[in-house]
Amino acid sequence: MAMSEAEVERARAAQLPDDDVVGVLLRQHARVRDLFADIQSTTGEHKKQAFDELRALLAVHETAEEMVLRPVTAEADRTVAEARNREEDEATQVLRVLEKMDVNSAEFDRRLAEFEKTVSDHAEHEESEEFPRIRAARTEDQLEHMGRRLRTAEKIAPTHPHPSTAGSPAAQWTIGPVASIIDRVRDAVRPSHRPPRGGRRA
Repeated sequence: MAMSEAEVERARAAQLPDDDVVGVLLRQHARVRDLFADIQSTTGEHKKQAFDELRALLAVHETAEEMVLRPVTAEADRTVAEARNREEDEATQVLRVLEKMDVNSAEFDRRLAEFEKTVSDHAEHEESEEFPRIRAARTEDQLEHMGRRLRTAEKIAPTHPHPSTAGSPAAQWTIGPVASIIDRVRDAVRPSHRPPRGGRRA
């Protein structure tokens, strides 16, 4: 039986040190694929919770990439870096629309399916074009240092899409931490982010 794309990404990540930045991002790509599948296979509150997790993961993931990964990519190939930034900017615009929609509507499902294709294409571009350039440009020690920096950046990254900063590493560093504080307070007070009684968040 053929492995799914998420399984392939996890298998590739498992061959790398835990802190290797490429391995960290591959595991996140796999989780994103899992969440898309979860959203498309459920309804109601579980669907909303799964989408909230996807929205937060994508917002944090893309911000951290732009802060830590993209400047290194630009040193090796500015064209590739700019293409990935444009894709993330476009994805942020769509994610902002999706988070305002009713997750149980047919229109949401249609737009989510289109968005999944866009996100999948972006991940494949990173894995085939960007990650090899990163690995060629840095030693393993440097890649592990980048992985630790990425995790640190994720802790101060916004959890909601912010089109004003998307696609700009400089804006992510200057505006992102402020937006993150606002987002995390917002998340903490929203009832929809609390796990249902008798269970845990999906």
